[in-house]
Amino acid sequence: MPDCIFCKISAGELGTEFLYEDEDLVIFKDINPKAVTHLLAVPKKHIASIAEMEDSHTHLIGKLFLACKKIADKLGLKGYNLHVNVGKEGGQEIFHIHVHLLSKFSQN
Repeated sequence: MPDCIFCKISAGELGTEFLYEDEDLVIFKDINPKAVTHLLAVPKKHIASIAEMEDSHTHLIGKLFLACKKIADKLGLKGYNLHVNVGKEGGQEIFHIHVHLLSKFSQN
């Protein structure tokens, strides 16, 4: 999707520093953090919303949540929240699936 900011970020077009990257997704710091740790996990494939998911996306979404666990472990987070907004009415502002990883506390 040419105008999607998360498509541009995940393609490496904006020079964003990734804390995690593989062939399917990236994780990076939110530019407007709402917690001490506030990361975004974003698939490279454009899917606008959870509401638009299909059965074929099951593996990708599972991988997205597992990557959140891996980066939380790497950062030493003992507890954290994973948050997904779905649709405008659900608070979604950028229409590309993404998971917020938030923690009130820093590592260890």
